[in-house]
Amino acid sequence: MSIFISIASYCDPVLSFTLSRAIATARWPDRLHFGVVDQSPAAVPTLKTATFAPARLSYVRVEPVYARGPCWARSIAMSLYSGEEWFFQIDSHMEFDLHWDHRLIEQARALAAGRRGVVLSAYPNPFVFEGARVVRKPATQKVLAHVVKPGTGFEPDHPVLPFEAHPVECDEALPGFHLAAGCLFGSGELVLLFPYDPWFYFHGEEQAYALRLFTHGWDIFHVPGLPVYHLYNTPESGAPPRPLHWDEAHERERERSWWELEQRSRKRLQALVAGAPMGAYGLGRARSMADYTDFSGIDFRARTLNSRAYNVFGR
Repeated sequence: MSIFISIASYCDPVLSFTLSRAIATARWPDRLHFGVVDQSPAAVPTLKTATFAPARLSYVRVEPVYARGPCWARSIAMSLYSGEEWFFQIDSHMEFDLHWDHRLIEQARALAAGRRGVVLSAYPNPFVFEGARVVRKPATQKVLAHVVKPGTGFEPDHPVLPFEAHPVECDEALPGFHLAAGCLFGSGELVLLFPYDPWFYFHGEEQAYALRLFTHGWDIFHVPGLPVYHLYNTPESGAPPRPLHWDEAHERERERSWWELEQRSRKRLQALVAGAPMGAYGLGRARSMADYTDFSGIDFRARTLNSRAYNVFGR
């Protein structure tokens, strides 16, 4: 029942809260192993292993000026994996239901029968702070399913698409064609078969990972009652503002801009969907890109979308 929890944190004031809440609400807190990449300035105290007992903590500290984007940090965090049965990639600003670990494992096991591999994922329901109190603001207690954001489509110069989570009042898990990088649960085998690509920057990372999973024969599911919540970076969050990697003040200290990394990332996504050889970071052969188009309504090579891309699968 061991779970490796991958967290890439960027100057996040609620990182310690996230780890503490995951431990406090877990059914098996002693079986949690956190792999944390903390990109915080020297003035911010480092995390101490003893603080998060009985869970295990593997910790890497990086000055923000040397950070190279979310995917780079996720790749480092994933490298701290040490053979746990399950893998859970989350953001550094999360809240959890009681026994979230048991619930996710049971849901994954139920869906895994007869399949090569499964991933549970969705953009989670939000929570906010009201003073010291955590308040959840769920859009639904059932399923959050991903679709392409209505009214949007492909830009002429790159294949990155915007996605949304839509509430579906359904008691069964729904198959998905997109995932959330900040809420991604599957077997530990995921780490060995699908290492995170550090040459992506941020936009397009979820599309790339979903395509890799799909073409290797793995299935994405959106499950009812997702037992985690996300603190969105809005004025209503009740938390101190959280800087982003591309904020202007941070950019002024770097020799290489985020925009340069973003352009490289867009080109990498374009090469991936074209079937360029990328080794462990490339597409599989169990299913084709044409199969993905039939499944999702998204044709990355032709840069076209049909109605399936905007609607919850099977609805």
